[in-house]
Amino acid sequence: MLLAAGIPCGIARAASPGTAAEPVAWVGRFAQDHDAWREVRLEPDLTPNEFQYREWDGVQALEVRSASSMSLMARPLDVDLKATPVLCWRWRVAASIAEADMRQRQGDDYAARVYVSFELPDATMSFGLKARLALARAVWGPDLPDAAVNYVWDNRNPPGTEQANAYTDRAMMVVLRTGDAEAGQWVWERRNVNTDVSRLFVPGARAVQLAVTADTDNTGTSAHAGFADFHFVQEGSPCRAPS
Repeated sequence: MLLAAGIPCGIARAASPGTAAEPVAWVGRFAQDHDAWREVRLEPDLTPNEFQYREWDGVQALEVRSASSMSLMARPLDVDLKATPVLCWRWRVAASIAEADMRQRQGDDYAARVYVSFELPDATMSFGLKARLALARAVWGPDLPDAAVNYVWDNRNPPGTEQANAYTDRAMMVVLRTGDAEAGQWVWERRNVNTDVSRLFVPGARAVQLAVTADTDNTGTSAHAGFADFHFVQEGSPCRAPS
């Protein structure tokens, strides 16, 4: 996964009635944050997805259509995960992918997928891991991250399922939604990504990239998804829709 050009996150302070101002790091208000996001095509012979910004049921969103295809929309991150560790967003899918199976490479597709990529503290990485990453970067490019947590809308595994990606143990898959019961509507999510990366990899990781997609290249199927309102908040602070 490649990194886009370095663009800092938008840090704002928002106040709820009766409370002091609290930090909010907006990283995906799609009515205005277009410049930070870039499409990333992983392989030259892989059919890319179709992306567009649009208003969708009253929400300013990034829409993705995937048809036997895969590419990402990504942006760099520069977020203090100690101050604002919780990532909030909303997403939607038309339907889950019936043929998908996250345990196998040929089934490694998702109706919606949110990546947070990380740089790990150098002292926590063994010589063997550094060698593996060097080899992978020789194949996939120098911007391949040390680790990634993928939040996915799956078709069969229950929410809370966590396992390594079928292609690499440097990406951990975390199922947040499953099936079609909530398809066709916007659904809010919140995850403490600092807690997740500390548990799944090591403490002290630095978030360096956020990416989203729908992924159908392995199953040869199709998917239709939307993403909106990405922002980081303090633990215990509410998620916020843009004013």
